[in-house]
Amino acid sequence: MFISQVVIGILLATELKEGQQLSHAIAIVIVLMVCIFVSGFAWSWGPLGWLIPSETFPLETRSAGQSVTVCVNLLFTFGVAQAFLSMLCNFKYGIFFFFAGWVFIMSFVLFLLPETKNVPIEEMMDRVWKKHWLWKSFVTDADLIDDDDEDVTSKQENGRAGGNAYHNSQL
Repeated sequence: MFISQVVIGILLATELKEGQQLSHAIAIVIVLMVCIFVSGFAWSWGPLGWLIPSETFPLETRSAGQSVTVCVNLLFTFGVAQAFLSMLCNFKYGIFFFFAGWVFIMSFVLFLLPETKNVPIEEMMDRVWKKHWLWKSFVTDADLIDDDDEDVTSKQENGRAGGNAYHNSQL
């Protein structure tokens, strides 16, 4: 993805002059580079916005996490789509170097993503987030308490609702 963006930027910078058209061969190379970029995105970064949250959010927060992820994804997609044409007019060929820079920066996300292979969703907090070199500082032991095994009604029946100990006859 990075290489295709840089190649497009270089070709446009060197071959496209004011008032001139691109040669047919250069235009074909640029279209091929765009296809390579789209293919690379479709096989790598494209699905990650959907895959990573579905694999890493615990069951208790997965629906909220997916909702926030989809919302942020759509907002950024809208922002890039709205800004692209005006950036293209101002940056000209530099827009491809701009996006190549972002692809380069995105490659460091690899170090922030935990490995989730063969880890059940129920053990994600204990086996993944609490042991990751960066994210373990954000996970506290209070986050790991799994008291969601019982619903609110059974907690009330067992006298543990609201952190107070009650007997059923007192309810």
